[in-house]
Amino acid sequence: MHLIEIEGLAKSFGPIEAVRGVSFSVNRGEVLGFLGPNGAGKSTTMKMLAGFLTPTAGWARICGHDVVTDGLAARRRLGYLPEGAPAYPDMAAGDFLMFIARIRGYRGAEARRVVADAVARVELGAVFNQPIETLSKGFKRRVGLAQALLHDPDVLILDEPTDGLDPNQKHHVRELIAGMAQTKAIIISTHILEEVDAVCTRAMVIAGGRVLVDGTPAELEARSPYHHAVYVRTIGAVPDVIIAELTALPQVRRVEPSGRADDPGVYVLPSGDADTAAYVRHLFGLRGVTVAELRVERGRLDGVFRDITQAAA
Repeated sequence: MHLIEIEGLAKSFGPIEAVRGVSFSVNRGEVLGFLGPNGAGKSTTMKMLAGFLTPTAGWARICGHDVVTDGLAARRRLGYLPEGAPAYPDMAAGDFLMFIARIRGYRGAEARRVVADAVARVELGAVFNQPIETLSKGFKRRVGLAQALLHDPDVLILDEPTDGLDPNQKHHVRELIAGMAQTKAIIISTHILEEVDAVCTRAMVIAGGRVLVDGTPAELEARSPYHHAVYVRTIGAVPDVIIAELTALPQVRRVEPSGRADDPGVYVLPSGDADTAAYVRHLFGLRGVTVAELRVERGRLDGVFRDITQAAA
């Protein structure tokens, strides 16, 4: 059984169609990166899935429970971190989490146990007794994440989970998500493309309220013109004669500079799926030019994202 199912989901606000017939499913063990420009319909889709908005059309299920007709059962299986992570600002972080635990049906020692576990998982111990309104944006975000994880749900919907976190905190949260991924179905809305590469098993691009692409991060990277491109740097500029010889190879589509004034390297872009690295090594060796660095690129998600969303604009 799919833990998350969405079929023909749509939402209109008057004449504005925010979401237009979105359909997909997520299985246990999958982490779906939900990508799109501002106003694409990501947060609206997630709010419908979480039961905060009623769809104009279509349906959504969590663990087999319809989010509209069987909403309470669906939300029991769901952990949701909304945009902005709203909380009661005058409550201490620990008191807020204990309040959430009681809402979830925990009492006494069991409530203290689940709160302590959530606090440890997101590293909130230092601010446990501090009012939420006095916390930094990063700590507020972690309080929101703790409440989403509190009851160990089968499904997690996380809207910008690392927003406001410093690099160390982002790394910790990504490790936490990766560690939970085996036993849950997780949707992450993010603008940080490196996050998709770090934790997601699937990536979905949405724009104008429609799903444009759904595939693995590797499949998205393969759309990039830099997929399998060879970056090569020599001591000083790459000789023009070698650039001309590389460009003449049938396996090479073009050669372009790195684009940085402090980087004399070039990118050798392949023609189709050609493996150009061996040809590049051979040619530089043949001409007696010392290679300081050579690497094969995976592809650039930012460029793929731009191409997909701009084409749909």
